[in-house]
Amino acid sequence: MQGVVYDEASRERRVDEPEHRKGRTAFQRDRARVLHSGALRRLAGKTQVVEPAGMQALVPRTRLTHSLECSQVGRELGASLGADPDLVDAACLAHDLGHPPFGHNGEIALDVAAEKAGGFEGNAQSFRLLTRLEVKLMGAGLNLTRAALDAATKYPWTRDDRKKYGVYDDDREAFAWVREGIEGEQRCLESQVMDWSDDVAYSVHDLEDGIVGGLIELPELRDPDERYAVAELAAQHYSEIPVAELVGIYISLLDEPWWPGDYRGSARDQAELKTATSTLIGRFCRAAEVATRDRFGDEDLCRYAADLVVPALEQAECALLKAVTMRYVMGRPEAAAIQAREREVVEELVALLADRAPAELEPFFREQWQQAADDRARLRVVIDQVAALTDAAALGVHTRLTAGPRT
Repeated sequence: MQGVVYDEASRERRVDEPEHRKGRTAFQRDRARVLHSGALRRLAGKTQVVEPAGMQALVPRTRLTHSLECSQVGRELGASLGADPDLVDAACLAHDLGHPPFGHNGEIALDVAAEKAGGFEGNAQSFRLLTRLEVKLMGAGLNLTRAALDAATKYPWTRDDRKKYGVYDDDREAFAWVREGIEGEQRCLESQVMDWSDDVAYSVHDLEDGIVGGLIELPELRDPDERYAVAELAAQHYSEIPVAELVGIYISLLDEPWWPGDYRGSARDQAELKTATSTLIGRFCRAAEVATRDRFGDEDLCRYAADLVVPALEQAECALLKAVTMRYVMGRPEAAAIQAREREVVEELVALLADRAPAELEPFFREQWQQAADDRARLRVVIDQVAALTDAAALGVHTRLTAGPRT
């Protein structure tokens, strides 16, 4: 195993299991369990960004391909710091498991529909999947190690009137076991590596998909008014740096010699774009590695021995890339009607399934519904069912449930 030796508590599972095959570490087993899970496979059918139009040869990223790319980034960054690469890999693979159909748009709709059950949050749903819904062992979900569940938890707190949180009230018992002995809302190094790897992967690759799909025109990014609009979005949603300073950082980024000038799909265009994406990923990861080493030294780092340090410049550049995708992909005028319809489908699905439960629920969720103690718990089961659907399955079930009687 690379990196430091983790203590025994970090490798504990909620339910003791025999070691079936010698030679594998506990974290290798964790990674394998997430990799082979149905929840991970379902991400292949879930939206990453709004799908680019008009490019028949394009295969845009899904939540699954994003998770795989995030795991590659995180594995290498974690290993460079001395953390266990399989542990970071498992956390990265698991970080988006709870995202519902239609991505963040579906998350918004489910949060509204789940208000009487305590709300919906994709990160809290991921924890619920790992510890309850994705069954490897009865009563323990995938029965991952304490360290793996901790590393996969981006927001180690309950809702408490916060928009982002990592655990529902229903799952407090499992969460308390994971966080035993940890003070406050500290995050382990592996979780921080997962979080930055997620930002790096989606900021760079969503930009790439937007360019290849013809939704982001590279020359337009140099227009002064457009630069300001992107910087404003970054300041509103992703960065605390003033807009004027972000504009300057953005100009410097666009002036880098490796930044592509235009994209029309030629071999040269593809090569230049790939050079830019790989350069950005290397730039963001190397900056974090160097800054973390500068603060914490050259020893192998893991768990609560260090925090990941990401310099302000690279954080700002990442925020600007996210803002570019927000403006030209998610924020394009024709996307609004699509997103409104997706939210409508999700909200109607919850109402329809709640009204027709348990008959219309899948067998696993039907059993959960029948065992639920009250209406709040039964609604949570319906939310779990809808959250598990792929985009296509959500549309298909909605069509079937809303169809009139056959004649």
